[in-house]
Amino acid sequence: MKKSFILTSLILFCINIFAQNDTAGFIFTTVKENKITSVKNQNRSSTCWVFSGLGFLESELLRLGKSEQDFAEMFVVHHTMQDRAMNYVRLHGESSHAPGGSFYDVFFCWKNYGIVPQSVMNGILYGDTLPVHNELDKVAKAYIDAIAKSKSQKLTPVWQNGLSAIYDTYLGKLPENFDFNGKKFTPRTFADSFGLDIDDYLSLTSFSHHPFYTQFAIEVPDNWRMGLSYNLPIEELMQVVKYAVNQGFTVAWAADVSETGFTRTGIGVMPDADKGAEITGSDFARWTGLTKDDKKKELTARPLPEITVTQALRQTAYDNWETTDDHGMLIYGIAQDQNGKDYFMVKNSWGNAGKYNGLWYISEAFVACKTINIIVHKNAIPKEILKKIKK
Repeated sequence: MKKSFILTSLILFCINIFAQNDTAGFIFTTVKENKITSVKNQNRSSTCWVFSGLGFLESELLRLGKSEQDFAEMFVVHHTMQDRAMNYVRLHGESSHAPGGSFYDVFFCWKNYGIVPQSVMNGILYGDTLPVHNELDKVAKAYIDAIAKSKSQKLTPVWQNGLSAIYDTYLGKLPENFDFNGKKFTPRTFADSFGLDIDDYLSLTSFSHHPFYTQFAIEVPDNWRMGLSYNLPIEELMQVVKYAVNQGFTVAWAADVSETGFTRTGIGVMPDADKGAEITGSDFARWTGLTKDDKKKELTARPLPEITVTQALRQTAYDNWETTDDHGMLIYGIAQDQNGKDYFMVKNSWGNAGKYNGLWYISEAFVACKTINIIVHKNAIPKEILKKIKK
């Protein structure tokens, strides 16, 4: 009788704990955390690509035991948008000239133009304390369209000066020389002083419309430089991400965050929205009556079963425009929820937004499903996978 009572009590205790875990929201415990610099705020600018790309390089310096740096995002934006405009004009406006970009733009700038500290070029000359590019983007696009789509038989040799003047006015002139910590630098010598070999960093992706273990240029508008990525099966791409973090590396992560499971409060998950009533334990009639926003809250309020991500699912979402290159972030750690499930710890560029002050917890399923590409140091790739892409 006593044993039966103890067993019953134990079962009820376990049921109670499970119920608490299921309803208490997300409770995370850090498993592995690598060094990052402070969270920045891109504010009202389409510059996540440069905030996350430079944040990655800043983290690389910390990993290598070098000094903590705060690099100037708008130095990269200035160079990149001028280069992109040249490409747009050369193609007579038959290409993309949006204010977004890719990690490849950040690495191209570092390698070809150098970099400067944030204190030398903060890129805000219009009375705000954070980037606001609505006006800049419209003015620059109108100017470029006037050039690229003109009926002229020959362009003047000075149109580029007018474009430079627009970016100089809003972001500041590109510095040729500057003093920093008592030393004189150019953007080139400043970048070189850190000893990073940009060729040591590789872009990886996972799509089945190109052969695996080969390189291709991901077909998204912001990859206008046609930067190449090595193509891996999704299982191996995920293996790289986990291996990299566990070995002390951070990962530059480009992804689509327009999904229901990506919240503004710091969570990214892939719950099965089609089975919403079932997995949330809701009455079906009630579930179908909820608004889209209310359904999102229900599906992201606590740990729930997620969809099974396959290579085919990824490809379909990409081909159907459900997965686009709309945001860049930085993966820097691994945590577990109260049920022992792994999540990636992610640094965003929306300031101290959300429940975790600018940091996000993203499930493995979300990363597997919505990743466009990642950038990692070559030593962050397992040797058996590196051999396959370097053969």
